[in-house]
Amino acid sequence: MFQYKRIAVKVGSNVLTRKDGTLDVTRMSALVDQIAELHKKGIEIVLISSGAVASGKSELKVHKKFDAVSARQLYSAVGQAKLINRYYELFREHGLVCGQVLTTKENFGSRTHYLNQKHCMEVMLDNKVIPIVNENDTISVTELMFTDNDELSGLIAAMMGMDALIILSNIDGIYNGNPSDPGSAVITEINEEQEDLSEYIQTGKSSFGRGGMLTKCTIARKVAEEGIAVIIANGKRDNILCDLLKEKSKTICTRFIPSSKPVSSVKKWIAHSEGFAKGEVHLNKGAEKALLSPKATSVLFVGVTKIVGEFEKDDIVKLFNEEGKQMGVGCAAYDSKEAQKLIGVKDIRPLVHYDYLYLD
Repeated sequence: MFQYKRIAVKVGSNVLTRKDGTLDVTRMSALVDQIAELHKKGIEIVLISSGAVASGKSELKVHKKFDAVSARQLYSAVGQAKLINRYYELFREHGLVCGQVLTTKENFGSRTHYLNQKHCMEVMLDNKVIPIVNENDTISVTELMFTDNDELSGLIAAMMGMDALIILSNIDGIYNGNPSDPGSAVITEINEEQEDLSEYIQTGKSSFGRGGMLTKCTIARKVAEEGIAVIIANGKRDNILCDLLKEKSKTICTRFIPSSKPVSSVKKWIAHSEGFAKGEVHLNKGAEKALLSPKATSVLFVGVTKIVGEFEKDDIVKLFNEEGKQMGVGCAAYDSKEAQKLIGVKDIRPLVHYDYLYLD
C-alpha cells in the first residue's frame, strides 16, 4: 500500500504556527495522527520538527528588548520544552512513545559524533520509539547554526539511510513562477538532468523559520543525488503524509527523483560536510583530469600543488582545481603539517582515498 518503509519527515515552522505566532495544536495533532497511522503499518519514521522558537515566543510576554542571539536562546529554551511535551502527549494518545534528539552542526562534523547520533536513533527505531529531532538553538548561534531545519533534515535522511525525505511547508511545492500568480503551476517532478531552477524560486524567508524554498531545493537535489527520494508538499493539507506515501499517489507536490547510482554511507556523510571543512587542497591539471575520469581515483600527493589552512587527520577538506573552482570535499588521511611536507611525493598513501571523497 505504501511505497516507502523508512522516511524522514521535516515539518516547518509555518506549518506548526498560526499567523499570530502561537502553536497550531490542531495541525500538530493531525500530523501526529498520520505519523501514528504510518507507524502502525510498519513504516519507520524520524520527525524533524521546527517550531521551538515560535512556541517559546508565544508563551513569553517579554517587555525587554533582546539582541537576536539572546532572544533565540530564551525562546527556544522555553519553546522546546513546550513543543516536545505536546508531542509526547499527542503520541501517547495513540499508545506510542516519542523521544527528543537535540543536535548541533558541530555534531555532524566529527565522524565519531555522527555515528553516535545515528546509533542513538537506530536504537530508538528498533524499540518503536519515534525520534523527534531539532537543532539545539540554545547553544547553536551564528556560524554554528544550520542554514535551517531543511539542512538538518537532509543530513538526517542521509545519515539514517532513508527511502524518502518529506519536507512539509505551507505551499504545495516548487512553482514555475510566483506561487501567488494564477498562471504559475507546481513542478511535479525534478530529475538529475533538470536545468537550474533558481529563476523560478522565491528567495524570501518563511515568516517564523530561517529558510526558504531555494534552500529546500538545494538540499533536495543533494539528497536525491544520494539515492533518496525527496518530496516537498503542503503540510497544511489534510491527510497529506498518508496520501503522499500511497502507491501511484496523485497528491499535488514536487518530487525529486532519486539517483540510481548507489552512494555509500560514508560518502553521504562527506557530501553534507562541506560546511565543516577545516582546510583546502589545491590540485594540478593532471589530478583534476584523473578525478573526473570514470575510473575511481584517490587524491594523490603527486597532484597536490598547495595546502591551505590547518586540519587534523580525518578532518574534512575542500578540493580545488588550478582555476580555484571547488571540485568536491574529502576526508584527509593526514594532518596539514604532515601533508605540507609530502606535496609532490609519489608512491605513498593518498591524501584523500576514493572511498572518502565526494565530487560536486
